[in-house]
Amino acid sequence: MPDYIKIGKTTTSVEQRVRELSAVTAVPIPFECHYAARVENIDEVESALHDAFGDYRINPRREFFTVAPEQVVAVLKLLSLEDVTPSRDAGVESKEDAVALEDARKRRSAFNFKLVSIPAGAELAFIRDEKITCRVADDQKHVEFKGETTSLSSAAQNALESKWMVQGPAYWTYEGEILDDRRRRLEEGDYEDVGGGIKVASDEFIQKQLDSMQEK
Repeated sequence: MPDYIKIGKTTTSVEQRVRELSAVTAVPIPFECHYAARVENIDEVESALHDAFGDYRINPRREFFTVAPEQVVAVLKLLSLEDVTPSRDAGVESKEDAVALEDARKRRSAFNFKLVSIPAGAELAFIRDEKITCRVADDQKHVEFKGETTSLSSAAQNALESKWMVQGPAYWTYEGEILDDRRRRLEEGDYEDVGGGIKVASDEFIQKQLDSMQEK
């Protein structure tokens, strides 16, 4: 469920809770914990977060939201006593889980700046510190960061000083908009409603895909 995040609490270890969530057979890949913090009054904090992001909640009886993870992190950091974020693979319990999760990460991290109308040379800001920036490389599929050409995800991992692979588009912004949000917003406009609840790919979207294929 790449477009959904879960905002919840646990009184056990974060690793154990991630494993419990990932054990549900209806979930195609293991859960990943984007950020976890130890706080006072966990019930009050959870309730406050659910209220703050209520407009993004999918179902009032479920804890799933369509908000960008870093928007929640920004609030939770203000209430955090300690960062207890576990390994990105905390929910992995089998080789099959590991392979499926790695494949999903690669798909989510792949980012073509041309398809979201971001030109070569454009400056991107790191969401947790806007003083940290990178620039879109000439091929519009990589970035220039600290004097090197690298992937968006590798740049984010470096900026976070993380040992774990991260989803780059969730950590960089362009003109104040998180890249993940921009991609989702523009993708929503890639389909036209032709009536009867049926949507088809727009001519503009088809042309963008053709252009992208020709560049490969």
